[in-house]
Amino acid sequence: MGFAKEEKSKRVLRGVKTLFFLITMLISFLLFSAPILLVIADTLLPFSLLSASLSPSSLSLETLSSLFNNYDFRYSLVDIPLISIIRSAVIICVYSLCDGPRLSRGPYLGITTMCSASSLIYVSFKAPRVFRVSSMDRGEHVIAMEIALFICSLLLAIGHIAVAYRTSCRERRKLLVYKIDIEAVSACKNVVFPRFDRENLQLGDH
Repeated sequence: MGFAKEEKSKRVLRGVKTLFFLITMLISFLLFSAPILLVIADTLLPFSLLSASLSPSSLSLETLSSLFNNYDFRYSLVDIPLISIIRSAVIICVYSLCDGPRLSRGPYLGITTMCSASSLIYVSFKAPRVFRVSSMDRGEHVIAMEIALFICSLLLAIGHIAVAYRTSCRERRKLLVYKIDIEAVSACKNVVFPRFDRENLQLGDH
């Protein structure tokens, strides 16, 4: 009876360890893939919210063409998803072109911050004007979707900056560890080879 309980507790412990390992691997994967996942979210979410704000109409090429043709800064929202797509396209291009040193400092973090900050300023400037007009002649559902669209765009812009900063810090740590390893190997060589040379000289003298 005691042996069976012990076996059962071992199985439970193994199951907990396996679950913890899988969760850790999943979190690690999500953190490593955060720039790409955020770009996908930044491309899809704003268009989904724009489509919801057009209810009962649906988002189609004809609807998009009509929205662009009748564009007005004060109440049109089609520019918000467009800004998200442009922002995401620039960020993912820079991310894919940068290697470790460039990810650690320079182009990736700088361009991501510049694109996200520019979109933040634009969306923050546009929001009061849109809601000043939309609150007069639009339903509660539409206004709620418009608010969600603006909040989503702002949060994704901040998310891009946070992910870029974290990626930059991670790559900087990698480079630091690599530099320490190289210096350690160089130091070992400097210690071993002079000793080896001295021993050879002594043997040559004999």
